[in-house]
Amino acid sequence: MKHVRSDNGEMLTKPFLDVCKKILPVIDKFGAAMALVKSDIGGNITRLETKYLLDPSKYNQLYTMVQEEVDAKTAKGSSSCANGLLWLTRAMDFLVELFRDLLAHPDWTMSQACSDSYGKTLKKFHGWLASSSFTVAMKLAPDRKKFMEVIAGTGDVAADMEKFCTIFPPFLEENHKFLASVGLDDMKAS
Repeated sequence: MKHVRSDNGEMLTKPFLDVCKKILPVIDKFGAAMALVKSDIGGNITRLETKYLLDPSKYNQLYTMVQEEVDAKTAKGSSSCANGLLWLTRAMDFLVELFRDLLAHPDWTMSQACSDSYGKTLKKFHGWLASSSFTVAMKLAPDRKKFMEVIAGTGDVAADMEKFCTIFPPFLEENHKFLASVGLDDMKAS
């Protein structure tokens, strides 16, 4: 994560997306409960990465492609990179909050942790259908103990989660500030 910003402090596209990609295998361990979240995150990463690959030097800085859409008045389109960055950032907020809940509440079930994290992050941006779908999906959440064992492997999962929850949120906050500065922070799910 130390390479997400340039020497000048600008958010870099490829390193930011690479960090987000590293979360996908963890989401896989949730199974069916997070299939939609994984698909959404993966789709948004792909959308941003596809644009980046059209001209890596032009789109080296993450916000360049969004600003280009803002200038062209296409940023609010459902398939825009701006929309992709917004929802990717929100999904990553959810995962950070989920990891925090898992660390702070060892007595909670996975479903409790997911529901609490959802309520603190994504719920306010979702309509009734998306919220209902999430509630149903949480009934499929894996057993917490098994999940933690699977993602731990041979490492210290608590230390890794804590490090991620400390280092990554400032990048997400920067994304939110940028998106707000161009009037894109209030978009809701359709």
